[in-house]
Amino acid sequence: MFEYIRTHQRLMQFFLALIILPSFAFVGIGSYSSFGDDGNAVAKVSGKSITQLELDAAQREQLDRYRQMLGAQFDPKMLDTPEAKQRVLDDLITKHALSAEILRNHLTVSDPTIRQIILGIQGLTKPDGSFNNERYKALLGTQGMTPAMHDARLRSDLALQQVDSAISTSAFSPKWVANRVSDITEQEREIQELPFKTADYASQVKISDSALQNYYKKNGAQFEIPEHAKIEYVILSSDQVASKIEVSESDIQSQYDQNITQGRYSVEEQRRASHILISVKKDASSTDKGVAKAKVENLLGQLRKTPGDFAKLAKEYSQDTGSAARGGDLDYFGKNMMVKPFEEAAYKLKQGEISNVVESDFGYHIIELTGIKPSSIKALAEVKNEIATELKKQKAQKKYVELAKEFSDIVYDQADSLKPVAEKLQLKIETASNILRLPNPSTSLVLPINNPKFLKALFSNEAIKNKHNTEAVDIGQNTLIAAHIIEYQPAAKRSFDEVQPIIRAKIVQIEAAKLAKQAGETKRAALISKEDMTGFSATKMISRSKDMGLEKSALAMLMKADVTKLPAYVGVEVAGQGYSLYRINKVIQPVESDANRRQGVQQQIANVLGQQEMFDYVAILKKKAKVKVMKNFAIADEKNSGDLEEK
Repeated sequence: MFEYIRTHQRLMQFFLALIILPSFAFVGIGSYSSFGDDGNAVAKVSGKSITQLELDAAQREQLDRYRQMLGAQFDPKMLDTPEAKQRVLDDLITKHALSAEILRNHLTVSDPTIRQIILGIQGLTKPDGSFNNERYKALLGTQGMTPAMHDARLRSDLALQQVDSAISTSAFSPKWVANRVSDITEQEREIQELPFKTADYASQVKISDSALQNYYKKNGAQFEIPEHAKIEYVILSSDQVASKIEVSESDIQSQYDQNITQGRYSVEEQRRASHILISVKKDASSTDKGVAKAKVENLLGQLRKTPGDFAKLAKEYSQDTGSAARGGDLDYFGKNMMVKPFEEAAYKLKQGEISNVVESDFGYHIIELTGIKPSSIKALAEVKNEIATELKKQKAQKKYVELAKEFSDIVYDQADSLKPVAEKLQLKIETASNILRLPNPSTSLVLPINNPKFLKALFSNEAIKNKHNTEAVDIGQNTLIAAHIIEYQPAAKRSFDEVQPIIRAKIVQIEAAKLAKQAGETKRAALISKEDMTGFSATKMISRSKDMGLEKSALAMLMKADVTKLPAYVGVEVAGQGYSLYRINKVIQPVESDANRRQGVQQQIANVLGQQEMFDYVAILKKKAKVKVMKNFAIADEKNSGDLEEK
């Protein structure tokens, strides 16, 4: 049974999602009540604050999660939008509202469930199948967590999932609804097409000079060249600072000595045991339990006479199939790695001793203690790199704070050039051209010079008119940027003579499309009174799931067209192409839909209904929690795109 838990794939995937790809949204119930910095709050839920620090951490975790999921296809700019940031905040609010409800109702997850999940991590097992406690702690350490912290977070996440599951899986979809949806989806229609192409009518279009002038006047915005600038800029980041930080051997030794006294590098005692398990369900009848207990007591009696037969009997009788093949061996384990009754019994034994019968949720055990690793302290060589990295990070952060102030002071005090700050702090002056007032959607928003906050400072009156440095702009991730405009070009309108050919082509396209539509509608009216198949294409069968290359708009109109009288005619404007007239010849209803498919459709409908029920439930919880939002990204973004402001 223990071996089964260790290799349970769904549990393993769930755990790895928490450890390797941590969910940005879930907030531990234990930590839920710890956010109370009102001065830095972005929202309040049930009187508790969601801080800017928590929001920043959630956004970073989301960024890391998508980067690991998508790999080379990941584009950070898709998450660097007001809408994406607002979704992160909304999700945090939802989780806090749910957590508050869980606390009010005293919902929790049992210790055995938590232990089962932890024991079931396939990625954290040794070659012999036993749990690797050291690897487990190391992985948690990379996330800044201890086993106790992870237990609390996992317990909270499972409680949240249980609430979600209880609500979202309660929805029901009637079978007749699924059948009707399936019939509509699978219905086929035989069609023919008669196209009226825009290009065929272009020669009929006559354009006057006044029409060209009028179009130019009414659509002047189409021919504007936006304001843009050529700039110099310098960047100060914590990464730059860290690259120049050195950590001495004495610093490492001092940090090691200090942390030894705090027990940071201590390794707790571990024990190795073998066991024989006779399985019985927790809720089994007293008769079944009695049979299992009698069997295990009989085995214990044999072991009292011949203790050396433990491995032999384990291979023959133990129902934990994984360990049975190894004579019952479970390898070394530490505290909280086994279910409580098993652990308590194992830690009371002396090496070589065999326990009495031990009952747990899995059944009845006989335990033999085969080894003890006393607690120890890791040698300096084992943790040297870890200490060096930590010290470097600490020193870099402290140094960055010092340099950030100096950076800000210099770019402000010596506002006519970036050279003084570049020379003093050994920074490189970069240049960039065609920088626009608003972020360029074709460029990654994570680039410093495409940051909205930076662009707002760059296009301020102080920077444009007085040719002064921008202020030192904090663009997040411990990064400051300052810039100086070299050349500035205000917005301008291209001359009529320059754009006249473009205007002529646009008007020809518009008027030719009108002529194509007119011809198509005339033909449709004629066909209703008199059949004429001249010009129509060969027949083809379409359905909602089989578009046969049709435009989405054309497919939608054809599938919802009235077919009470056939043939039916449908006219559709196709943007950039013209007008198409379609003839619907016949409709074929599905004779008998696939049962599995209909069941799948029914489940999809139930899922949608369940999601809606969960959405409504969360809305009620938010109202109950009296949610107050202090930061709205969409509103902030609109303000950032306003007119020029004084520095």
